[in-house]
Amino acid sequence: MSTLDYILFGLYPYIAISVFLVGSLVRFERGQYTWRSGSSQMLRATQLRWGSNLFHVGILFLFVGHFVGLLTPHWVYEHFISAPAKQMTAIVSGGIAGVACFIGLTMLLHRRLFDARIRATSSVMDVAVLIVLWVQLVLGLITLPYSLQHSDGSVMLLLSEWAQRIVTLQGGAAELVAGLDWPYRLHLVLGITIFVLFPFSRLVHIWSAPVGYVFRSYQVVRRRAPARSTL
Repeated sequence: MSTLDYILFGLYPYIAISVFLVGSLVRFERGQYTWRSGSSQMLRATQLRWGSNLFHVGILFLFVGHFVGLLTPHWVYEHFISAPAKQMTAIVSGGIAGVACFIGLTMLLHRRLFDARIRATSSVMDVAVLIVLWVQLVLGLITLPYSLQHSDGSVMLLLSEWAQRIVTLQGGAAELVAGLDWPYRLHLVLGITIFVLFPFSRLVHIWSAPVGYVFRSYQVVRRRAPARSTL
């Protein structure tokens, strides 16, 4: 394992997590007016609607899949599903979600780059984040053929072990992924970099996602009776 591998996969994740947490807190305390995703829905509304829906559905599925898949220890699910079956499930479902997300994100990126009015209201970070997410998504799709070559689930288990060691502050995480194929390594590095960019971009609005809305009580709405005529 080289020094660069140790820096990228052993130290960089902790730097990124620190920037992610501290930066988000500082952004919330000092720049609450900027704590939003911004809106350009009046321009190219149809393209925005299709692109946004495909992107958000795909990215949410991929996020949950990565979060659960990487951070769930193998012993938790090995009695219910084997590693090869879990990997194949991840390839198929992740591939479908990835394609949907790719189409949506490409529509959003095209809209922001090639519509002069939208581009004029976009910051450099707005465009940069979309490009980074697009490249990250492409890298994720590129890993699918490589994953099919490791149908025993060995690479998936290595990536899971790496993530779990990082989160639990265990040593030896970098050496687990140092020898993986280049798409996996680039995908990891760019994924970590997204955590660094998070506090400085519109991605911070994820913290304010209305999750509680799903679990709120039903609102009782009563229809007002029509006024009676006095004539």
